[in-house]
Amino acid sequence: MTGLRLPRVGVAAAGFSLIWAFLLLFILYPLTRIFYDAFTDEAGIFTLANFAEFFSDHFYLRSLWRSLLLGVAAVLTTSVIGIAVAYLIIRFEFPGRNLFSYLTMLPIILPPLVGVLGFVYILGRAGTVNVLLMDGLGLEHPVNFIYGLQGVLLVETVHLFPLMTLSILDSLSKIDPSLEEAAQVTGAKGWKRFWTVTLPLTTPGYISGALLVFIWTFADFITPLVLGVQDLLAPQAYLNIMQFVDRRLFRMGIVISALLVVLAIVFVLAARQYVAIKDYSSLSYSRVERRQLGPIQRWLAVALLVLLFTICVIPQVGVVLAAVGRGWSLTPFPLHYTLEFFRQVSIETPKFIVNSFLYSGLALLLCLVIGVPMAWIMARTRAPGRRAMDALTTLILAIPGTAIGIAYIRAFNVPLPFTDTALTSMSIILPLVLAVRRLPYTVRGSYASLLVVHPSMEEAAANVGAGRLRTFKDITLPLVWKGILVGGLFSFIMSIQEASATIFLTLGGWEMIPFGIFTFYIAGSQSQAAALGVILIVLCAASLYVVNRVAGTRVGGLFG
Repeated sequence: MTGLRLPRVGVAAAGFSLIWAFLLLFILYPLTRIFYDAFTDEAGIFTLANFAEFFSDHFYLRSLWRSLLLGVAAVLTTSVIGIAVAYLIIRFEFPGRNLFSYLTMLPIILPPLVGVLGFVYILGRAGTVNVLLMDGLGLEHPVNFIYGLQGVLLVETVHLFPLMTLSILDSLSKIDPSLEEAAQVTGAKGWKRFWTVTLPLTTPGYISGALLVFIWTFADFITPLVLGVQDLLAPQAYLNIMQFVDRRLFRMGIVISALLVVLAIVFVLAARQYVAIKDYSSLSYSRVERRQLGPIQRWLAVALLVLLFTICVIPQVGVVLAAVGRGWSLTPFPLHYTLEFFRQVSIETPKFIVNSFLYSGLALLLCLVIGVPMAWIMARTRAPGRRAMDALTTLILAIPGTAIGIAYIRAFNVPLPFTDTALTSMSIILPLVLAVRRLPYTVRGSYASLLVVHPSMEEAAANVGAGRLRTFKDITLPLVWKGILVGGLFSFIMSIQEASATIFLTLGGWEMIPFGIFTFYIAGSQSQAAALGVILIVLCAASLYVVNRVAGTRVGGLFG
């Protein structure tokens, strides 16, 4: 019997070691390298001069302050929208409720880069709205709707409020109705009950959503750059790193990247500590029966949601019009329509689409190979280091893509052992960085499903002679495949949209769709950029449709 068990133990130990080797090599080592560069000079000697220079520079300090302010503002705006939408959908019945619950996911299929371009086409200085205002009202100068910090906040809010909504939905669905009933019996009704009982009980989900919104906004550099905002930390990191002439600026780009990582870690630890102060668990979970709204309240709710999703559709409309239109200059809408731009980006230059599928598909495969065993270790074993795995998964979600991209440049821009080739000169680095960025979605989706399957079912199979592999194939997998599929598809959706990390690592011939959109736009080929944007929206929408069919609104747990 012992001889039979040793190989199994050996295989399990080898798998566990390989997972940790991947995590150490492709997550902890790059982050360690970026901190090493931030705390050393050109000669490799330890110094604090780099950080002293940062904190003595008024421009960088203003960029830090404005980045924090923007992140907090985005959390506030997405909180108002996300909480209102989640509460309406889960607590009340009104016309179109099911449709609006699907539309909640709409902005997620809109990649950030595509979204900001869509807003520029509609709300920019020469966009549809300004042309209509100038022609209709005789305005001499266009209204500045989006260029500046207010535009960045608008784009981030529209794109990110679904993360808040999904996180709140997940928490609201788990609140024991008896707690709200008890509050009502003691006289807490309406808004008082919501503020004193319901909202505090959603704290774990709310903090999860708020963290994602804050860190995403804090680390986004493409949206500010398109809208003419450079005095933020993430754009400064990008601009400093992308020039290789001034070594001082290059070093400051590394310092800013290290600060982005440190601040993200601090925010995550502070949030987890805040959640741990109180107990948010209930003895039981019951289905909450939705209440009917009054006639006026019902149509106010519908009007609010229609207005919200009309704003959300603006960037999609702008991108589609730019993709099929010709002669769209100082006119409200294009003068002519054509599919020529789709032919150019899909038939004449198919590399963007082919590379996106190839690299995102490889990243998905890596996420499944690494993420599902990680979820199994965290949910089913007491292996040493499983808590560290859990913490590292949360850390990955918090680390800005900008910092990861820069960390990979510094860590892997040296020849590999026994070869003269650096990893940064090999295209495999793109699937690797995508897998690292999106691994948490696969891990969380698989982990959540494993928690639902009681271990006794697997123990029963083992008692009748089934090995671990057969138990997993015949018992566990049929029960958890939905969670694995949902987590994997979310990893794919986010990978195919990724720009912040891959833009630093892309070489000629490796370009994915987001990189193509950015370079087309910078080069003035806006219609080609829009055509690629429409293709990306369709790909994300198809993936998200499958996710929604499989999991519905339960995907909120993926973001926690």
